[in-house]
Amino acid sequence: MAIVHDWLPVYGGAERVLEQMLEVYPDADVFTLIDALDEKNRAFLKGREVKTSFVQRLPGGKRFYRHCFPIMPLAIEQFDFRSYDLVISSSYAFAKGIITGPRQLHLCYCHSPIRYAWDLQSQYLQESRLDFGLKSWLVRWLLHSIRVWDHRTAAGVDAFMANSRFIARRIEKVYRRQATVVYPPVNVDRFQMREQKDDFYFTASRLVPYKRIDLVIDAFNAMPDKKLVVIGDGPDLQKLRKMAGPNVQVMGWQPNDVMKDHMERAKAFVFAGEEDFGIILLEAQASGTPVIAFGKGGALETVVENKTGVYFDEQTVPSLICAVDDFETRTWDARECRRNAEAYSTSAFRQNFRTFVESEWERFSFASPEDESFSDYCDPDWLRHALLGTR
Repeated sequence: MAIVHDWLPVYGGAERVLEQMLEVYPDADVFTLIDALDEKNRAFLKGREVKTSFVQRLPGGKRFYRHCFPIMPLAIEQFDFRSYDLVISSSYAFAKGIITGPRQLHLCYCHSPIRYAWDLQSQYLQESRLDFGLKSWLVRWLLHSIRVWDHRTAAGVDAFMANSRFIARRIEKVYRRQATVVYPPVNVDRFQMREQKDDFYFTASRLVPYKRIDLVIDAFNAMPDKKLVVIGDGPDLQKLRKMAGPNVQVMGWQPNDVMKDHMERAKAFVFAGEEDFGIILLEAQASGTPVIAFGKGGALETVVENKTGVYFDEQTVPSLICAVDDFETRTWDARECRRNAEAYSTSAFRQNFRTFVESEWERFSFASPEDESFSDYCDPDWLRHALLGTR
């Protein structure tokens, strides 16, 4: 078995999914386009060797890998999977484009079709200041080429998993394929439920434009009697610090224990982006902290309105202020938040992921019953023997 991941620059949400996949199938080989993890962040790999693409060996490839996106389709197609029976891709960009043969099963856990190449293209171009000019047309042509490639390679996937119903709909729209929803793992045991909250609101995120931390800060600047704490790092850090009023503290990057402490003590977690799923919304609820979230995307599946949080309908300052006012008129139960988060635990993910893989393997095993050698080659009990170490 092999598991293919887009790239490994940091330990983020997609890497947490990879970590749990490896807990289910610890003997799987790991492939990725680039591996730039430092020693601290690669602990979840438990010493496994990671096989990388030629991009890893290019001058500056590890550091500037995002600028290499025009050659990523070529890079992912160079991996040789001939010796594997089962290949699982963990993909939000290029991993699903691997090449496999008819006697191999390719399952894709799709975090999202390539966002900046499909429905978020205009937003990406605008935020990158590439919506006008000659360079804009070059990037548009490259994104068009990637869309053609991305749509074509969807045909090489035997079955899709999606990390939310929102992404399952995006997969259907882009690839015209059905996907089974397997919600990503949330390490709820890492957070302690706290019922007594302090008098501040909290948000944490990678500080990039689409997360809309600027909107949250603008809203709290207009509510000087309410305190906001922001934790995170990214290209917008200095810009956001300049925006922040005296009631807003932008702390920048902080260790996990500091973020965890703020998450548990905050009266509410505020989130203004449109996320595919949003693990951090469930981490807040695991802490007994209700959520104020933009009412689109994966948040609609993870926040129970008026029980574990409230929504605001528009990404505008007045809409968010109204949601905060509504939040403060209600009474919140930390135990209700915690119970909701526990439904998305790591053990739930492992069980659902294993069930999907084994059912697809069994279906694949009997794909060609008239071909005796093919049926012998695809032992339907292979995964169970592999898990038990008996074969």
